[in-house]
Amino acid sequence: MCTCLEQWKNDEEIKIFQEYLRIPTVHPDVDYTACVEFLKRQAGSLNLPVDVVHPVMPSKPVVIMKWLGKNPELNTIILNSHMDVVPVFPEKWTYDPFSAHMDNQGRIYARGAQDMKSVGCQYMAAVRSLKASGYQPKRTVYLTFVPDEETGGDLGMAEFVKGDYFKGMNVGFSLDEGIASEDETYPVFYAERTFWHLRLKFNGKSGHGSLLHKNTAGEKFQYVLEKMMKFRETQVKLLANDSSLSPGDVTTLNLTQLKGGTQSNVVPPLLEAIFDIRIAVTQDADALEKRISDWCNEAGGGIELDTVLKCPAVETKIDATNPYWLGFKRGLDELGLKTQTRVFPGATDSYYVRRVGIPALGFSPINNTPTLLHNHDEYLRADTYLNGIQVYKKLIPTLADS
Repeated sequence: MCTCLEQWKNDEEIKIFQEYLRIPTVHPDVDYTACVEFLKRQAGSLNLPVDVVHPVMPSKPVVIMKWLGKNPELNTIILNSHMDVVPVFPEKWTYDPFSAHMDNQGRIYARGAQDMKSVGCQYMAAVRSLKASGYQPKRTVYLTFVPDEETGGDLGMAEFVKGDYFKGMNVGFSLDEGIASEDETYPVFYAERTFWHLRLKFNGKSGHGSLLHKNTAGEKFQYVLEKMMKFRETQVKLLANDSSLSPGDVTTLNLTQLKGGTQSNVVPPLLEAIFDIRIAVTQDADALEKRISDWCNEAGGGIELDTVLKCPAVETKIDATNPYWLGFKRGLDELGLKTQTRVFPGATDSYYVRRVGIPALGFSPINNTPTLLHNHDEYLRADTYLNGIQVYKKLIPTLADS
């Protein structure tokens, strides 16, 4: 009798998953050629028509598989995933990050195992099984595979949703990635925080490093940084003191870049700092922006504020007004899954979909698993992967038939 490990190694869906993981669609300078060919072959095996479009440039393809519904005039569903993965530091990995090695506990190690090639493959596996059972959705279902989510989506979903091809898809709802859960629950993400990259330019008195000049860029920077860090500490305490909160429920603020100075004995006339700020949906973004502006004035002026990136919050209704949410929730309940509705702590392609008025949810069927996206030794257990296929077998019909 075969052991579970032997069964997993011989499972066709596991083999397809491993093949996908072995394609190094890794930043920087991703080459999507092999990935597109792999997805075309998968579309052929599913007997689904496939298109490849290039909203920005030939090197940034979007792959679209179409599963025609019984009522094609209805709004459609998209099952979205991104093809790209973040960089790796191979020396920090137990196994080659693009080998998709399965260890003796059934853990499949690879960059993208959680984020998010697993989800893209699980969509296809669920569709394969549903089609084999004779099921046809009421609504047309699209499987979309987009580039460059990991670098912000500007060359992927951000432009795709603006084009004629997407408009012709008549999309009513999108399902995209979530995050692994380390307990038995499954988080469902209905929104993302307001996202800023804020650049502050501190102008001040320059001169010789041996003198105590007044009104220097460094003094201004110290004043504002101290105010920023004190605000940050309020959010740290808020998260620590309320167990019902997750990182997506508070405002995060981090100094991510600092530039300035030309020589060690010259006081610089300019220092530049960039902060990554993710504003909670409960936080007044305008009030926070005014507070930062006030701190700059208190520091002595001469400080320029520049929002390099400013993405306002958008959210999907998770109530009786949203039939897709009702269908999705019904599927989760019928499976007996414990779920938590959350605000996503980072950013995903769902932002761009919601921004054009289409409801979107983030969900990855991964629980009781360490959260390892973007980390060394990213892995997903084979049994968790296969269970996720069964989850999507339930959720796709409850969405497509809603």
